[in-house]
Amino acid sequence: MRGPNGHRVSIIGAGLAGCEAALWLARQGVRVDLYEQKPARYSPAHTSENLAELVCSNSLKAERQATAAGLLKAEMRLMDSHLLPVADQCRVPAGGALAVDRKAFASGVTSLVEESAAIALQRQEVTSLQPLLERGPVIVASGPLTQGALAEETTRLSGGAPLRFYDAAAPIVSAASVDTQKVFAASRYDRGEKDYLNCPFDKGGYEAFHEALLGAETAPLHDFEGPFVVYEGCMPIEVMARRGTDTLRYGPLRPVGLRDPRTGHRPWANVQLRREDAEGTLYNLVGFQTNLRFGEQQRVFRMIPGLENAEFVRYGVMHRNSFLDAPKVLEGSFALKGDRNLFFAGQITGFEGYMESAACGALAARSVLASMKGEAFFPPPPQTMCGALCAYMTAANRDYQPMGANMGLLPQLDEPIRDKKRRYEALAERALAAMKAWVNA
Repeated sequence: MRGPNGHRVSIIGAGLAGCEAALWLARQGVRVDLYEQKPARYSPAHTSENLAELVCSNSLKAERQATAAGLLKAEMRLMDSHLLPVADQCRVPAGGALAVDRKAFASGVTSLVEESAAIALQRQEVTSLQPLLERGPVIVASGPLTQGALAEETTRLSGGAPLRFYDAAAPIVSAASVDTQKVFAASRYDRGEKDYLNCPFDKGGYEAFHEALLGAETAPLHDFEGPFVVYEGCMPIEVMARRGTDTLRYGPLRPVGLRDPRTGHRPWANVQLRREDAEGTLYNLVGFQTNLRFGEQQRVFRMIPGLENAEFVRYGVMHRNSFLDAPKVLEGSFALKGDRNLFFAGQITGFEGYMESAACGALAARSVLASMKGEAFFPPPPQTMCGALCAYMTAANRDYQPMGANMGLLPQLDEPIRDKKRRYEALAERALAAMKAWVNA
């Protein structure tokens, strides 16, 4: 079955946004051509032929409804997300977060796409949008690493060069190489099971580590164009360290909610290792996105208690990400201003994060279907996390930067609540009520 008016929908990019959009449209009876350039061509950050490949982290963040990440996922479930059930099936222990075995997750999403009779998976690079636009609506969900001819055409059609920033991934070590005599298993505030391995620093050890980090040599960025602008939500550990001696202790190395069972005290600083796979053979250094040279990663990160003999199965890397100046070039429907047949979804719009990208794909798919039916698309209310992200994407902004889900985006409550926990709970309840009404409208 083709969509309304006999059109097919073309989706470029089979990451989280593209797959979520394709699967939702297919369920509505719309025929979809889903284009994925792998394995013919890989971006600097991708290595697997599977779709929906997770690059930086295997964590999809918090699950509690009264958190920004948890609220976003709750809204996505109301929108009948296809990716979240896959994540549920291949989750790995991560305290209060939803983390997945990234290979199993990508494999599961790939199977869903390949098994759909309404989706034609095209393993080829798209270098021109015009032939696809002549056939029907197009969703560009090519991600933040869009490059080559497609990037050039996107730039031309949008009337200006995409903004750029740099993104980084954390290293992964083998579980067998971690010294279990120096680490302890625990989750912050004892939430969930003891899902993290904790590497506790004393004051002297932390200060030596911080000093070594400041002096470590970074890898050159000569392959990248444009100014060096780092996204705050994925800050390289060495860049963060330059902001002050205690910055890391109040950031990814914060020891709050933890107590070393050997000393009975809270560590001075603490590095958490999160399980990377279901078998527990690999661990990710939480918050350790980095652009240090590989040899320097070995030298400095082996100063972390318990990682003195760490085997690095993947080093941290940095790559350039690109995104549109969405407030200037996109409608609230995710369509390009001046071309109501060309839509954008995912991180290329400035929706920053795995689940944010998938949510954007789900919303763009609904917008495309409304357009094919000759109907107007109205995004979710701004009281919802999805609606707040949409509002941010379209609000005038002279320095538009990627944005992930956060409670600060939501409009204030009519009656202010001073207690943060109760305020977040009230915001989440209001958001889900508004989302239910929007979904059922």
